[in-house]
Amino acid sequence: MYAPFFGLRHAPFSIAPDPHYLYMSERHRDALAHLLYGLDGGGGFVLLTGEIGAGKTTVCRCFLGQIPAHCNVAYIFNPKLTVTELLRAVCDEFHVPVPAGAQTVKDFVDPLNTFLLAQHAAGRNNVLIIDEAQNLSADVLEQLRLLTNLETAERKLLQVVLIGQPELRELLARPELEQLAQRVIARFHLGALSEAETAHYVRHRLTVAGLTGALPFDARALRLIHQLTRGVPRRINLLCDRALLGGYASGRAQVTPDIVRRAAAEVFDGPTTPRRLTARIALGSGLLAAAAVAAGLAWQQQAAPLGPAPASASSAASTPAPAASTAAAASLALPASQAASPPAPELLRLADWPPSDDHDAWQALASRWGLPLPAGADACDTAAQRGLQCYRSSSGSLSLIRLIDRPVLLTLRRPGQPPALAALVALDEQHATLLLDGTPRRLPLAELATAWRGEFNTFWRPPPGYAQRAEQPRVLRDWLAAQLAGLSPAMPAASAPPPGWAALSRQVQAFQAGRGLQPDGRIGPVTLMLLNRASGVPEPRLDAAR
Repeated sequence: MYAPFFGLRHAPFSIAPDPHYLYMSERHRDALAHLLYGLDGGGGFVLLTGEIGAGKTTVCRCFLGQIPAHCNVAYIFNPKLTVTELLRAVCDEFHVPVPAGAQTVKDFVDPLNTFLLAQHAAGRNNVLIIDEAQNLSADVLEQLRLLTNLETAERKLLQVVLIGQPELRELLARPELEQLAQRVIARFHLGALSEAETAHYVRHRLTVAGLTGALPFDARALRLIHQLTRGVPRRINLLCDRALLGGYASGRAQVTPDIVRRAAAEVFDGPTTPRRLTARIALGSGLLAAAAVAAGLAWQQQAAPLGPAPASASSAASTPAPAASTAAAASLALPASQAASPPAPELLRLADWPPSDDHDAWQALASRWGLPLPAGADACDTAAQRGLQCYRSSSGSLSLIRLIDRPVLLTLRRPGQPPALAALVALDEQHATLLLDGTPRRLPLAELATAWRGEFNTFWRPPPGYAQRAEQPRVLRDWLAAQLAGLSPAMPAASAPPPGWAALSRQVQAFQAGRGLQPDGRIGPVTLMLLNRASGVPEPRLDAAR
């Protein structure tokens, strides 16, 4: 509601564990480093603990995004399980078939051991991640210890990562779990942010959400935010979100300490000021009423938005491509139906989602690119023949999908059913629009969150020289220089000699920072997707929300 008022593209303070918004404080970097170290630890346990809301799950999602391709990952986020339920969940996550009617520990451990040995022989590692691990019972933890006994003469076959609240450390300190505690090869406790880090955290999330102007919180408000939240990221998110709503409702572009205090009275149960009752009345009746009025004013002001509106799918398809990629673009024209308005989608529930065929889902995605996909054909191989590449993410987010702005295939995981692919073609603040038998159907985002863990696939068009960048880097360098020069008058003209890689890396960093990416200067698929969009390379876009 308040995002356009403050010049933001998205709401910046969601409490969802979105790695795209991860603020890497020094302690967050240390936490991530401990998790990554554990991957090469040769088996055993890695322990990450932290207070509620400290960012453990967000660090975990970031960790998932950096796990090497040769690692199989099983992720369990609801560990209130019995021993056999846990073993069944581990087998399900690793896609290990178990005998029909399996009930005993041996029924699950034997096929799991066979699977781990086969993966080890193929040069693959296996990582089991358990979130909210403070909820594990002592007998389940003991069974996990026994699983780490599965080994060859050289190394353990299973690496276990336990993520939980401080009670997890107390649990592992029990005498009966001493054997497990001795197998912890790395442990880290994630503490709260300092006052300076809190200010940086707030600025970081606002920047990722699209802020280009002045920070809406002054120094006094930021200091108060740290005091009231004690530097806990989730509490910061809750307080800043409500404070921005208060500023929007009162028509103030700058959030004052008084607004922060009133917001704290709403979102936190503890005492704030003697005026708490007045604050509740002001926020409870005034904020929502004023927000409704402000929403009406914002609607009237849409004729003069804060920034340029995003191009529609049809305008993206009709924009001429840069000269360097004209030939590739011409070989794969987007279908004319891309510009047509889709029918109003009906509301869908996951319980109504019928059994699906992965090929049908890939075909739905391929059709958006005008890509024929014969029955039985591999989608990525077929795409490569037409100048496209597949992009896969195991720990993505809706924010990332909004950023790259293209249809994707989500991997949905529902209890008792195998993973299923579904083509996502549109997103708004409340719903995702999926294709079901070619018909768009809306799914509430809250329900999508119960079945989607961040895995998605999509297509993208690599630039000239990308596939040969190791042997012939100049082709890619020249293309990048030409595209970046066309986007900013401050950059060298396209006719000037191409800059060296060091100068080009700085230009890439500036481009990334302007799009809300981590400005690391790396030329990866996401950066190139956004560069394609900015320079007019024709690629499908997410449909406008309906």
